[in-house]
Amino acid sequence: MLGCGAIGSLYAAHLSRAPGIEVWAVDPWPEHMAAIRESGLRVTGLADFVAPVHAITDAADLPLCDLGIVATKALHTAAAVAAAVHSLKDAGVVSVQNGVGNEEIIAEHVPRVMRGTIVTAGAVTAPGVVRYDAPGDSWIGPFEPSPARPDEIELLADLLNQGGLTTHAVADARGPQWTKVVFNAATSPLSALTGLTVGQVCTDPGLRTEVDRLIDEALTVCATAGITLTRDPRASVEEAIREAYAHKPSMLQDVLARRATEIGVLNGGIAAEGRRTGVATPAHDAMVALVNGLERSWPGG
Repeated sequence: MLGCGAIGSLYAAHLSRAPGIEVWAVDPWPEHMAAIRESGLRVTGLADFVAPVHAITDAADLPLCDLGIVATKALHTAAAVAAAVHSLKDAGVVSVQNGVGNEEIIAEHVPRVMRGTIVTAGAVTAPGVVRYDAPGDSWIGPFEPSPARPDEIELLADLLNQGGLTTHAVADARGPQWTKVVFNAATSPLSALTGLTVGQVCTDPGLRTEVDRLIDEALTVCATAGITLTRDPRASVEEAIREAYAHKPSMLQDVLARRATEIGVLNGGIAAEGRRTGVATPAHDAMVALVNGLERSWPGG
């Protein structure tokens, strides 16, 4: 497990519940890793258990792995995978990160890659503790230019299911991936810019107009690119209002902590695909400009 933030921690904890599996997690946060080593990885919220996970801060200490999961922020993908390439050189490696474009970076370092999408939400609330906020399925499938083997994809899906995270092995994972990207790109930047939760953004009349505008633009990009979504993004919006009204998306969490956001692989990723397919994306371009401008306004930005 490369990256042990909220999603990485939830994946590591649940994988450790599959029989006969040894889970290693690498993250530069020393207090988090130390707490996991000393007391295990504690899951709260929708679940309540403590998971045994090997927690380290230096990827050089990783053993040879059969499977790898990349859960870092997109900005850190290349450095994380390069540092762990000795342990992943014969592994099937999946990205469960936000946005699009991470698989291409992973494939520069390892030969067999999977697309992964997870809609589960949570937050690390203290070193060694992750809160499980919202349930959701996961989908994994081959990254077409450098695909993992079918048996690796099936194995990882089976292990995650055994660990308690409902996971689907699919032949084409672009649909699930872009379904999440479209929803996140329509809600996260507005949350980050206003400080409002997902539910507040989606129920404010003026902001909901912008959410719908971003969805419409992204759907045109997907249709032109031949990507079939697994559900209507507006259904995801309504579900978020019902089930995750108070959730602060990771982009808002980044803004509150004055960290660089993943706007470039969310709205920026949609805009890039729009340019590739000849679809104008002014609403997504505006979100990229506004969030980048906010980041530059911070001290040292």
